[in-house]
Amino acid sequence: MAACLRLLLPEATVETIPIEALRRRFGHLDRLARHLNRADHVFAHFFPASFIEGGDVHTLAERVPRLRYFPAILFAGFHPDLIHVGDEASLRLSRLVASPIGYYHSAIALQAFHSGLSVAATLPLYGETAFARLGYDRLWETSVAYLLRTAEDMGFGLERDFALWCRGGAFMHTINHPRLAVLGDIARRLAREAGYRPLDIPVEAYARDGLAAGPIWPVLPPVAERFGVPGSTLFKGDGRGRPARLLDLPDFVAESFALYAWQEPEALTSARTDAWARDEAVRALFAEAGGRPAARSP
Repeated sequence: MAACLRLLLPEATVETIPIEALRRRFGHLDRLARHLNRADHVFAHFFPASFIEGGDVHTLAERVPRLRYFPAILFAGFHPDLIHVGDEASLRLSRLVASPIGYYHSAIALQAFHSGLSVAATLPLYGETAFARLGYDRLWETSVAYLLRTAEDMGFGLERDFALWCRGGAFMHTINHPRLAVLGDIARRLAREAGYRPLDIPVEAYARDGLAAGPIWPVLPPVAERFGVPGSTLFKGDGRGRPARLLDLPDFVAESFALYAWQEPEALTSARTDAWARDEAVRALFAEAGGRPAARSP
């Protein structure tokens, strides 16, 4: 976002303050508020109270009158199988389980591991039939509703923007990393609504997409066919500071299983697979994949 604003407002001085650095740099929300009140405008997305003593972003907004919220773009419609594993609510990477490409996991792979499936038995579950039985064809609607509702709740409606993003194809690298064009559109709106005249240029044509250097989750073929976008089974690892790894689906599942085997069972948790463990139809799907009869709840 800061890179977009620097490009669109070349006369402006733009400071970036990562939320993970708040406690280390400022110590308390009061000190952060004093620092921010020197600025003409402050743009912030949500952070909880655990990142700095004294409160969360809403407490900060009470002390910084010029603070304007912008939404974090969270959208799972193109990547319905992607999950985090571990303590996702903390918003801290240190409390998540690592995957072969960073901190992004396949719900199917994790559930298959819990179900005792082999890699070979797991791979057919990445097809259209299994995706439909898992409800992945319904996740688009819930993802759209969540994105638009959360943006509206912070006074930054995205209905028009979302429609334009969809025309350009898959606009997310992962469920929480949008492509640069999305961030450019948000930055341009922030600048205009703050009373500035940003340059009328496509940000993605002039700036480097920093998030593209990180992990990229493919739009898997069943999803790609449904929405008419290019599909792939290549998972890209983090390329920041080292050459990026590309893993095809069989290798990604195999490496995921190998990582899970080293973890304590209680660490391998996610809201998705925890719910699946209680769902008789989902248990039946994975039992069928393993050639076993499904276990029924008493």
